[in-house]
Parts: sequence; C-alpha cells; structure tokens
Amino acid sequence: MARPALLIAEPEPLHALSTRKLVVETAKFNVLTAHSTQEALEILRLFPKIALAVLVESREIDCDSIAKRIKTDAAKVPVIYLHSAIGAVCKGADHALLTGEPEELVLLLRSLLGDPRMTPDGGS
Repeated sequence: MARPALLIAEPEPLHALSTRKLVVETAKFNVLTAHSTQEALEILRLFPKIALAVLVESREIDCDSIAKRIKTDAAKVPVIYLHSAIGAVCKGADHALLTGEPEELVLLLRSLLGDPRMTPDGGS
C-alpha cells in the first residue's frame, strides 16, 4: 500500500522549508506543497488523487475556493483548515486546528488516514 499523498497549501516560509512540511513528512506522509491559491489549484489538476488537504490561513491561500474545488472533484477527501484566530472559518473544511501545534496535525492525519509507518513500505 502506498503512503498517502497530502496537499499542504501554506505561505512560503522566508528562509527555509516549512516546519509543518518537515513534521508531516517525518510522520511518513508524502507532501505536495503549494504557496498560493493558484499553485494549489494547479497541483489538484495535476495530482487529482490526493488523500487529504491541509489549508493554512493566510492572504496567499483562499481556503474557501480550494476547499470548494476539492469537494467538487472528490467529496470524500478530508480538508483540514489551520488557523491562528479563534473564530476563523473555512466553509469547505471538515476539521479546523490552531496552527501552532504540528503534533496535533499529525495525530489528526493518522486518525483520518491511518499511520503510514505501519504499512509495508512505511519504513522506507
């Protein structure tokens, strides 16, 4: 069984790779990263079989339009919205988490998709 491929749409980090991406990849999930709404929509066009999307609140990421596209193309694909403000909303998101705890994100990913470390190719 192949490891799940996730889309993470988040603003581009200033100096290095995203800590969130590194934590999720260390948990053995494959990550496709977009740094804008347009880039996320292009990734969805090129890779339509993502297992899940993580959308991070920002000016560069229009969560509502990306979630709408995902739900139109594949209604069962879970969408997680990461935000920094209580009361922030993404209409198409199935789950919402505060952005500051990547470990909580990994726990939610594992609860939704299983633990890729437990698959035959998870250790590779």
